[in-house]
Amino acid sequence: MNISMPASHRSPRRAAGFTLIELMITVAIVAILAAIAYPSYRNYVLRGQVVNATDALSQGSANMERVFQDNRTYIAPATYTTPCPGTTAPTTAVVYGTFSVNCTVLSGPTPPLFTMTAVGSGATAGFTYTIDQAGNQTSTIAAPAPSAWIISCPTSWSTKAGQC
Repeated sequence: MNISMPASHRSPRRAAGFTLIELMITVAIVAILAAIAYPSYRNYVLRGQVVNATDALSQGSANMERVFQDNRTYIAPATYTTPCPGTTAPTTAVVYGTFSVNCTVLSGPTPPLFTMTAVGSGATAGFTYTIDQAGNQTSTIAAPAPSAWIISCPTSWSTKAGQC
């Protein structure tokens, strides 16, 4: 014999789904992970963009040295245009990623001198890198750059946050 219980005596079934507490715990965990990951990601992206400046300056400096080897001056004859014209005014900027590279040649002094400067914009605003004819590298990183990057390196290029 099969005896069934009336519907009012059956145990109530729990509704399927997530409770508000479970959902809030999940949101909190995701927020904590995002707060840790975003600064690391931004630092990684900045390090990649800084390479544009250092590569452009290294390449420009090497080109200037080739001109000097051929002509004994950083000012090339009219048949060839150097990365820097013979003037004390900066050249028109050449853009490499988020950096604008300017170059200046001082043709009067002996030995001749040049300075190349890469200035950041957008995400790399506040980043400035330079190199001269002797290969002296300097970097100055100031606001509005991220605070972890702010530094002044008189003898090298800063390619990592807070390091010379």
